[in-house]
Amino acid sequence: MITPTVNERLELAHNYVLHTHQNVFLTGKAGTGKTTFLHQVRQISAKRLVVAAPTGVAAINAGGVTIHSLFQLPFGPIVPEVMQENRKFSRDKIKLLRTLDLLIIDEISMVRADVLDGIDAVLRRYRYSQEPFGGVQLLLIGDMQQLPPVIRDEDWALLQPHYDTGYFFSSHALQETDYVSIELTHIYRQADQRFIDLLNGVREKTIGPAGLADLNERYLPDFEPADDAGYITLSTHNQTAQQINAQKLADLTTPLHTFEAVIADEFPEQMYPTEATLDLKVGAQVMFVKNDTSREKLYYNGKIGQVKHIDEDGVVVQCPGDPISLTIGPVDWQNVRYTIDPETREIKTDIIGTFTQLPLRLAWAITIHKSQGLTFERAIIDAGRAFAHGQVYVALSRCKTLDGLVLRTPIPASSIKTELNLEQFHADVQERTPSEEHLHDAKRANQALRINELFAFEPAAYLLGRLRKVADDNARSLPAILQTKLAELGTLLTDKARAVSHRFRRQLPEYVAETSLPEANEVLQERLRKAGDYFHALLSDELLPRLRQLFAETDNKQVRIDWFEALDELEKELVVKQAVFGQCRTGFDVVTYGQTRHRAELDFVPDRKKTQPMSARNQGDGAGDRPSSLYFALMKWRTEMANEHNATTYQIMPQKTLVEIAEKYPNSLAELAKIKGIGKAKANRIGPMILPLVRKNPPDERSKAASTSRIGLLAGNVPRLVKDDLGGTHELTLDLFLAGKSPAAIATMRGLTLQTVEAHLAKCIAAGQLPVEAVVPADKLTLIYDTFGPDRPASLTDAVTKLNGQVTYAELRYAYAKG
Repeated sequence: MITPTVNERLELAHNYVLHTHQNVFLTGKAGTGKTTFLHQVRQISAKRLVVAAPTGVAAINAGGVTIHSLFQLPFGPIVPEVMQENRKFSRDKIKLLRTLDLLIIDEISMVRADVLDGIDAVLRRYRYSQEPFGGVQLLLIGDMQQLPPVIRDEDWALLQPHYDTGYFFSSHALQETDYVSIELTHIYRQADQRFIDLLNGVREKTIGPAGLADLNERYLPDFEPADDAGYITLSTHNQTAQQINAQKLADLTTPLHTFEAVIADEFPEQMYPTEATLDLKVGAQVMFVKNDTSREKLYYNGKIGQVKHIDEDGVVVQCPGDPISLTIGPVDWQNVRYTIDPETREIKTDIIGTFTQLPLRLAWAITIHKSQGLTFERAIIDAGRAFAHGQVYVALSRCKTLDGLVLRTPIPASSIKTELNLEQFHADVQERTPSEEHLHDAKRANQALRINELFAFEPAAYLLGRLRKVADDNARSLPAILQTKLAELGTLLTDKARAVSHRFRRQLPEYVAETSLPEANEVLQERLRKAGDYFHALLSDELLPRLRQLFAETDNKQVRIDWFEALDELEKELVVKQAVFGQCRTGFDVVTYGQTRHRAELDFVPDRKKTQPMSARNQGDGAGDRPSSLYFALMKWRTEMANEHNATTYQIMPQKTLVEIAEKYPNSLAELAKIKGIGKAKANRIGPMILPLVRKNPPDERSKAASTSRIGLLAGNVPRLVKDDLGGTHELTLDLFLAGKSPAAIATMRGLTLQTVEAHLAKCIAAGQLPVEAVVPADKLTLIYDTFGPDRPASLTDAVTKLNGQVTYAELRYAYAKG
């Protein structure tokens, strides 16, 4: 075992969090630097991480978000049988969860077991993984000897059949993991060894009669501190604290001053760091509720002072022992949401709301619960009615010295509550303390895990199977040749990718068994570089080109959705493999591998969306070939007939029938009648319209006609079309936009003004052909609608001026295109 010193413990914790994939429970007595460690990890880790906490105030203090908002969990009990309820996550939220490396949960002692299992269910679902927590590494920070989770009796009645305890360590998902426990032991808050020993005795429930008597010497029944002494009362019940503060404030004869918070956007009441309506008087005892972020660091969260003066410049506070008073003005707290930066593709925090108020609260008294994490020079402890495990320890450990502590009532032995479950867990924590050898093995296991992940083609095989199932289940709606092409792709994936990677993965344990880490094994690195060359070429030259031939149109909207959803997922998997094997050609290291994988996932755009519109894909020979002029002519005829008869295009002619005509080029009514879905009667009815189209677009002119088709236009071969063959000119603009062209580029290509192109796109938005989010960023839409509401402003010029040029005229037109 490692000899515990503060530096070794912190270094050990850093190594596990930064260089392994091991879940970590970081614990320690009050004042041992757990929160400091959290902030250090955020600053130095290369992993994609988020920070969550069980309460709003804890989330604000940790610089993160609440667990329930991040994972969209219900606030009541999460019973395992109904844990998979349908929760709708935004596309951006799903991207964030899928690319997450590290989840940090602060104040874990207050997190219920079912909540942790709820997190597990969400991560497994959206990361397509059956590993605990979807394979995300956990850093759980907290002290189980402090405040427990709040579980009402009626909630526990629902949870008890499923959990041994309500504490986080009873989570079924966590019990599936081999997490390590690291306990920080060096105490920064207290320096007096006598006081430290007493606190340890209370924390570990080992304090004897002599120790309790020593502690109770601080019971001073007649103690009345001077008004400027800076004592704060810590009580077990909120009502008691409120009554003390209200009475003390009322006793002051100085004028009352009321300060109203300014609350902008999203900042729920349960997250307020202080009172929204703050009543103060000169002479009031106050506590700072925020750290001073300036260079001077004049105050900190929990510092006590007395109001000396109030005017238009702010509130003047004098703190005991400070040579000068402080003039305090309003400060901001931020409510944040995790998003993915569109430029860097990194996880970033967006400010979604602010709370602006004086960083003060009345502080003659505060509840023990709200004092967690704070440090006081002087405190009066009223813990005789302690009702929850950890309350007495939290209260006592807030004080820096025993002399600065006064007991309002003696501490009875009965208030130092013991829970057998926690005693057993604490013993388990000691057993899970890792050694240096374990750390080395964990680093090696992490590197081996990522190399295995690199060579795993099972996800691609699964997604291909899903794609084949869509084709099998909808054979009547999709071209028959798809079955053949899918089979060919499956054979290629099996023979050239899975079989080769499987042979390497069988040899990997030999390399991992060596003393050196895989990253430092030059023989293995050479194998990996060669593998990078082979698999990158296979993906670039064979697998992805074959996959991109599998484009298929259908009149059945649901089939079309299912088909392209499955196709896009498979393409994304192969594109990510292409990226990581490309990086591997110069050598493998875990950090670069992770960064490359995440960037490829976030940058992915389906090939069909970045090249040409799907309607321009030819279905004549099944999938992916160059479109024929007959195919376009038939599409145009079908659209015109549908419009004329007020019918759907499918009612005029199914897509499969149209494709077969484009394949077979029937030259007579008899040949037309043989097309599936036509028959003799229908051939006689539509033949006079179809056969002339066939004769005007013979097979030998296919390539020539294609040069003036939409694909020819997208390639830049046609300078301008006033009216394209398939409908209105705005639709042609839409196709170019969907192909990745900017409005300015479209205007140049088509010989139109930029304003005309913008008008086309607005028309497409109004017709429901283009989502407004495709042309106006979400933050600008929010700004527009929050400023002007759902109704279009009377003057766009005035609107642009009012928004200080933050949006353009075009963006305003797009935003209100739907009326």
